[in-house]
Amino acid sequence: MIKRICLTLFIICYSTYSQEESKSYYTLDVNNFYGTILKHNPDISHLITGHPSGVFLSFQKKTFGEEEWQRLYNAPDYGVSLMYQDMDNPALGEHIGLYVHYNFYFLKRYLLLRLGQGIAYSTNPYDEDRNFRNIAHGTHLTSATYALLNFKKENIFKRLGLQAGLGVVHYSNGNSKAPNKSTNTLFLNAGVTYGLDSETPQYIEKEKGLSKGAEPFGYGFIFRSGVNESDVVGSGRFPFYTIGGFIDKRLNKKSAIQLGTELFLSKALKRFIDFRASGGFNDGTTGDEDSKRVGVYMGHELRVNRISVLTQFGYYVYYPYDFEGQTYLRAGLQYYFTKNIFGAFTVRSHAAKAEAMEFSIGYRL
Repeated sequence: MIKRICLTLFIICYSTYSQEESKSYYTLDVNNFYGTILKHNPDISHLITGHPSGVFLSFQKKTFGEEEWQRLYNAPDYGVSLMYQDMDNPALGEHIGLYVHYNFYFLKRYLLLRLGQGIAYSTNPYDEDRNFRNIAHGTHLTSATYALLNFKKENIFKRLGLQAGLGVVHYSNGNSKAPNKSTNTLFLNAGVTYGLDSETPQYIEKEKGLSKGAEPFGYGFIFRSGVNESDVVGSGRFPFYTIGGFIDKRLNKKSAIQLGTELFLSKALKRFIDFRASGGFNDGTTGDEDSKRVGVYMGHELRVNRISVLTQFGYYVYYPYDFEGQTYLRAGLQYYFTKNIFGAFTVRSHAAKAEAMEFSIGYRL
């Protein structure tokens, strides 16, 4: 699974850094941050004892609107980030994360919104004997996401600038191994920026009508897989398989809406049903319940060049065993290798409770 995450990040990094033959312009920034862990789940209350702090170093390539997708999004930056975070709790340890990110600009480029996705290494995950208190992080490697909303001013003194604002960073292994209550850190940050080039081109303004580009209805098929474990620690990690089909409508060059259906096959859920049936819980579970589920979903796809941000809301229409609720959410990234073939990395959850990290391959006609 970790090899697949690394391969996905490598593909995204390679594709973004090899698009143009013209001269490239880069910037660096270094930011310190200080914050608090949010109590999104009462089970992690005993882990919120201090104020996490850390530093992140970012390297990004500037765009100036030479390509259409850049003008659509007001010439964003894209790059990589390295983040270190001290969780300020012995049971949680420290985290080191590597991310791919985009910077989007507003208010005459004084307001920056950064979205980053990557992987993080936890120095002190759950261990039955040595660290049973850390029910938030059950593995060394986790999926990691962070977002920043900063005020930024470049070239205040020569190529040096400043930025400051707030952000949030999320760590979760997507229930690939229990326990996985996850953490969300809300923080304040401040830092300096540095441009590697003394002179840069002028930004090309977005021309009218650029956001048009509606297309007829399309349809396709998708296969998702990965490994996960139920909430019962030590119950075992098993592969799951999801087979689905969808129709979509591209409204313009940025957005598309989706409608799909999918069949879920989960051995971890089957093992959980057996556990409830044989564990003397007296909840009516017999062990004969069907672990298969069928869902329907509606979704939105926000396209940024070859990468898409996916958000979907689903409902299990076939739901023979009550597990975590009959609605589900999915969010993640999708990458188009060609016009028709795409891959995706997503997390499927029930409210704030993740069930699985999904690696997908699909074909759109």
